[in-house]
Amino acid sequence: MKSLQCLVVFVFCAALTVSLNAQQVGAPDEATRKLAVDIFKQLIEINTTDSVGSVTAAAEAMATRFRDAGFPESDIKILGPNDRKKNVVVRLHGSGKHKPVLLIGHLDVVEARREDWTTDPFQFVAKDGFYYGRGTSDMKDGDAIMSATLIRMKKENFVPSRDVILALTADEEGGSSNGVDWLLKNHRDLVDAEFVLNHDGGGVLADHGKPLMMEVDATEKLYGDFVLTATNPGGHSSLPRPENAIYEVANALTRIERYQFPFELNNITRAFYERQVKMAQGERAADLAAILKSPPDMQAVARLSKDPMDNSTMHTTCVATRLSGGHANNALPQMAQANVNCRIEPGHSLEEIRLTLEKAVDDLKVKVQYRENTNVLLDHGSDRHSYLPPPPRKEVFDPLEKVVGQMWPGVPVLPSMSTGASDGVYTNAAGMPTYGISGEQYDRDDVRAHGKDERIGIDSFARGVDFYYSFLKGVTAQ
Repeated sequence: MKSLQCLVVFVFCAALTVSLNAQQVGAPDEATRKLAVDIFKQLIEINTTDSVGSVTAAAEAMATRFRDAGFPESDIKILGPNDRKKNVVVRLHGSGKHKPVLLIGHLDVVEARREDWTTDPFQFVAKDGFYYGRGTSDMKDGDAIMSATLIRMKKENFVPSRDVILALTADEEGGSSNGVDWLLKNHRDLVDAEFVLNHDGGGVLADHGKPLMMEVDATEKLYGDFVLTATNPGGHSSLPRPENAIYEVANALTRIERYQFPFELNNITRAFYERQVKMAQGERAADLAAILKSPPDMQAVARLSKDPMDNSTMHTTCVATRLSGGHANNALPQMAQANVNCRIEPGHSLEEIRLTLEKAVDDLKVKVQYRENTNVLLDHGSDRHSYLPPPPRKEVFDPLEKVVGQMWPGVPVLPSMSTGASDGVYTNAAGMPTYGISGEQYDRDDVRAHGKDERIGIDSFARGVDFYYSFLKGVTAQ
């Protein structure tokens, strides 16, 4: 009888262990999924653009969510440099065994015009298996996921091994009031942490729906705006002259378009491609192997560069994003300007790129200046570089490998370089190692962030909710 009881107890305990593991690793919780969608919808329908929106309205809406979930007022801070650009900082207290972890996400979004979109960009629309709206993939999805995760942990009375701080902030996409930078300079005590998890990066890269890898942004390119300006006296349009400011800027842009920045790999992108060689097939596999040789095969580089993702990974890129010129339909232009946006490989300064553009333009009639975030134009760019990649941390990558192995069996976890830019540039510079990690799947041929009809898959978002809860619990386990 005793042995039978032991057997029953053993079977029960084994079943309970399996059940608990299932709950911890990627198991769906419908209440949290629903909460995340509700928050997601609410955020999408608050306009947070720099021109007319209010990040403060979104921050206050999130503060209300946390109050309703039982967070005390003392652990919710709404603060910022002006009435439209306030940030919200929330703290879930842990046991204090380890130093805090900071979660960051920006509430602001890129401008969007209704006439450009199939749907209203500031209405949350679910159709054809996707959620549509400005910010659905950059990055109100991540804001909603992180918020729903903390609320679930609070309701479960979960006590993490370290405080979990969530900062939802302003002006990552532009503007003069970057929230992460402002908090670090003015309220470092509220966001000081041992390391940072940035939902504005990483994710499960897929090819036509097939998961290929879990990317972790271990470094990123440097963002820089440069302005080309041409001026001349102008005159009557019936008397055209060769000196035309618009033509001069257009010619300068053509030269920049034709200029190819040098091929380069850093320690992160080299390791990224080394892992991909084993996964790729056919010509791509051969080309990946060829670019890793010393010297690299430049024909292979050229073939891979036809893919926008590979091209941006292997090169600094600069592209025209705005044009303006002229003052009347019947007059020769007295001034023309173009904004050129660059994403710069680590190791190169903003001034170095400004000088490179100046050389590529090769026209004394076109001035090349650096544009600060405040829109001030400078004749000399900053000497700032992108940050060095932080070393991998066991408390981040061990639970990440575990959750990915459970949710996407066989999919490797690969440190990568973000070809965009994020607020990680501020946290890393402040001495807080930052990792871009998301559990949402995106297809390499359907990246719509900053573009028309931005969207995220409904199933991708739901699984991202499941992933983040399991991952964050793993990171903060006692």
